[in-house]
Amino acid sequence: MTWHVLGAGSLGCLWAGRLFRAGIVTRLVLRNEQRLADFQAAGGLRLVEAGVTQRLPVPAELPDSPGPIERLLVACKAYDAETAVASVASRLTDGADILLLQNGLGSQQAVAQRWPQHRCIFISGTEGAYRRDAFEIVHAGLGQNWLGDPDDPTPPEWLAELDAAGIPHEWTREILTRLWRKLALNCAINPLTVLNDCRNGALLAQRDGLHSLCSELERILRACGQAEAASDLEHEVLLVIEKTAENYSSMHQDVASGRRTEIGYLLAQACEVAARHGVPAPLSTALLSRLRARLRQLGLPED
Repeated sequence: MTWHVLGAGSLGCLWAGRLFRAGIVTRLVLRNEQRLADFQAAGGLRLVEAGVTQRLPVPAELPDSPGPIERLLVACKAYDAETAVASVASRLTDGADILLLQNGLGSQQAVAQRWPQHRCIFISGTEGAYRRDAFEIVHAGLGQNWLGDPDDPTPPEWLAELDAAGIPHEWTREILTRLWRKLALNCAINPLTVLNDCRNGALLAQRDGLHSLCSELERILRACGQAEAASDLEHEVLLVIEKTAENYSSMHQDVASGRRTEIGYLLAQACEVAARHGVPAPLSTALLSRLRARLRQLGLPED
């Protein structure tokens, strides 16, 4: 069965490259004719791991190309996920799986609600990759990928293909816990790096503020039934900051490159949940307001 990977960003290309290298039938779905022409002119993907570059001629196609899609990995930004799936929805076969590799929460539920006839599998990952050139991807950090289906705990048979491709993974019944935990980590770190225009490590000088923000995020998580995701949040936030001290957060990179952020699926989600459950969240609300003002100032979308 073919893997169709929709989205040729760093993570989408990382997954596609490893699947293809393992001899698993894989096709990249690119958004338009120009992107496809550029990909073909480049001779496919270049994957850099441990300083070694490997050229991988992964086949590519357009959303409206003929042929069925039985397994779709959606690797675009959260705000593009629903539109991206819609672009290939007519090609999805009965019983097709949709794998959703997005940050935050909200986009996965939107896709699952719009296409209830397909099994939607949520993914929370910690792997690091960045794009050095148009189709040259550097695998920058080993990590893990947790996969799960909130409506069905049965693991799919094709997980063995991830083993064959060397893609680290774990099937979990608690995928929402994993996603909420990652959302909280992003809420504690990413907005502050944008507002302070700094690397992650500079936040260690703001431990009192981080303590208060993490305490508030823990209360929000507990209110929506995610006590496990709230456990020792501040401790993990500090560990992540220390481990990635020299890195710029993904949100900082988006802003620096003039790209839309995923704020609507991260901090805005936390604030909406707090309001829904009647949890006071003055720090998160103020942080969201400051961040939106900063984005307005830069001419970037606020959602």
